[in-house]
Amino acid sequence: MPRDNIIVGIDVASTKIAVCVGQVDEGITNIIGFSRVPNTGLRKGIVTDLEDTISSLSMALEEAERMSGVSIKNATVNIGGMQISSTVSKGVVAVSRADGEVTQHDVQRVLDAARTVALPPNREILHVIPKFFTVDSQQNINDPVGMTGIRLEVEALVVGGASAAIKNLTKCLQQSGININELIFSPLASEKVLLTKKQKELGVLLFDFGGGTISLAVYENGDVCHCAVIPVGSMHITNDIAIGLRTSLELAEKIKIKYGSALPENISESEMINLNQFDPQDTQKIERKYVAEIIHARLFEIFSLAREELKKIGKDGMLPAGVVFTGGGAKLEGLITLAKEELRLPAQIGLASMDFGTIVDKIDDPSYSTSVGLMLEAGEHRGKSTFTFDGNNVIDKARGFFKQFLP
Repeated sequence: MPRDNIIVGIDVASTKIAVCVGQVDEGITNIIGFSRVPNTGLRKGIVTDLEDTISSLSMALEEAERMSGVSIKNATVNIGGMQISSTVSKGVVAVSRADGEVTQHDVQRVLDAARTVALPPNREILHVIPKFFTVDSQQNINDPVGMTGIRLEVEALVVGGASAAIKNLTKCLQQSGININELIFSPLASEKVLLTKKQKELGVLLFDFGGGTISLAVYENGDVCHCAVIPVGSMHITNDIAIGLRTSLELAEKIKIKYGSALPENISESEMINLNQFDPQDTQKIERKYVAEIIHARLFEIFSLAREELKKIGKDGMLPAGVVFTGGGAKLEGLITLAKEELRLPAQIGLASMDFGTIVDKIDDPSYSTSVGLMLEAGEHRGKSTFTFDGNNVIDKARGFFKQFLP
């Protein structure tokens, strides 16, 4: 099997590390390996413990390699957390050809000009995403190549990250034996799996509900026009429950997963949660409605912060395609109903919008969308990767593994 047919995405998040291994065969991507392990080495998307992160990475890679038969050396990796910021920048250049025809070289030059946006010395640019081009007086051009003019301008979204955070993440991956093809802001990877072209044209908010942070990306006219990170995630809900019930974080997480709800008004006051089902020594009984009230209060804060981001760009309640949720926090009962009320937009859980071949029809769990999107992005670097492959029983192993994720 050609080595450059294997593509890998690694999602390094605050609560987990997920690895997705794909094989491209005649234009169809088959997922042949997958793994997910807990991670305690990050806080709010930033590496705080190198040793723990490297250990979790090694475990995730070993599991993915064992399932797929591939020795993973190269991968596309996400980056998120509070070190991410975005700003709008403009670039202007003169068209280089004497006949005034805009070439791809001119487009690259004007994007490079937009990169010169003033950033603090401790930050690095990750993405320069054109919002629209202007050729002389013609505005709102998506692709200026082939048009005629003298002056080419671009308005672009520049996404940057803290240099120290990027270096620490890179160090963890390198010490785990991984060469990084590209670092990508998490929602920009997830959208490859979850958003359709029509949604991105109409206007949509991708809401990545992570453990330590929430990453937002707003799309309109086919491209991302705003990015932001909210310093709150699903672990904060767990913390609130632990404090409210005076119990451990481990028990609070189990209660949240099994009995959590964003809609306390839908729960009877007589409905009780017996904690001895989680801990035989704990005889306490608590009202499920009280747990839901704790969750609702935190989600109200989260949606208020998200609306503030939308107000900054004049899109509060103004995105026809609504909100698409992904990330582990998106699985909370009642989240979609509450989101529709608080954000005043249509809302849904993101589902894979493409076919991944015969191994598995689709991946419904929103926890895995980022790693799958990163895998697809890695396809652009296939010719640069170095892999070894053992094809024995790969399909059977993959089918067996994915049964645990399917309904």
